[in-house]
Amino acid sequence: MGIASKPTLPIRRRCQRWLWLLLLGASAHAQSCQSAADMDASVRTAIEAAATRYFDMSARGDVAGLKQNSIASVAASFGGIEAAVKENQAAFAAAKATVRPPFLLTADGPEPLARAEFLCGVFGKSGQTKDSAVFVLNNLPPGKYGVTILDVNGGHDARTLTFVLQQAGVDWKLAGFYAKSSQASGHDAAWFTQRARDFKTKAQNHNSWLYYREAIALSAPVDFMSTLATDKLYDETQATQPADVPANGNTVDMSAGGKIYHLTEIFPLAVGDDLDVVVKYQAADVSNTARAFQENTAVIKALVAKFPEFREAFAGVVARAVEASGRDYGSLMAMKEIK
Repeated sequence: MGIASKPTLPIRRRCQRWLWLLLLGASAHAQSCQSAADMDASVRTAIEAAATRYFDMSARGDVAGLKQNSIASVAASFGGIEAAVKENQAAFAAAKATVRPPFLLTADGPEPLARAEFLCGVFGKSGQTKDSAVFVLNNLPPGKYGVTILDVNGGHDARTLTFVLQQAGVDWKLAGFYAKSSQASGHDAAWFTQRARDFKTKAQNHNSWLYYREAIALSAPVDFMSTLATDKLYDETQATQPADVPANGNTVDMSAGGKIYHLTEIFPLAVGDDLDVVVKYQAADVSNTARAFQENTAVIKALVAKFPEFREAFAGVVARAVEASGRDYGSLMAMKEIK
């Protein structure tokens, strides 16, 4: 299926609301979704039972059992899920999981769908409602998939665990495993949303935009799902997005130390109780780590000089020089050390 075990956290895209409905009508033969209230009771029971069983396996650290109950493509490349299970086992073992109402996604056709969009639940004239959801999955093979979200509480912190299950005969096999904390730096999505609004009020749009991004990342259990809450946050985020930051695949040039750097990404990153801001830029070669460190330092200082509001919102700055091959070299400077 090609679903990674640990998703990245980009801004979750909001589909054009009425375009969703048009696409659904045009491609109903290829993809459809049933919410829990619409699916057959026996199917819902089977999906929820499988999710509960796989959570129990995760809490016990039963990696072999999970792999045995996975679809072939996932079992053949199980390292990511194994690592995620080990990382979260202690928290799961001390917690209780509650299964949310699942969704049933059906992908029809003779070959994988390059981009499958599933509209689940009831939509209003303005788009999503409180019980709806949209899932966007790339290169999805034909089949029936159950998406189950478990709220895991009582352990180290509040987390969600999302399973994507694929029907195989009477069984529901593991096709995706996504464990995620519901907090970053000790705060939830509501806190980041309020802080983003506070920064906007103070005309600190760079801080506001980055905090909105963190709020969106915490508002949905997986990055291929959008809800009414994430759609509203997306609208607020778009209203504060500055023109002088890299976003949506666009680079931004910045001068530092007499050199022009091409910035490719900027995003918040929670590390323990701290929230840092990460900036990535293009680099020809990072093999000379001493030089890469110097350039990272120059980028960090130039970034904070350009956006001094970052001093109020972040504990530090991480600069990552990235080669075309993807190899990178990163440096962290605490905000109090940036002169």
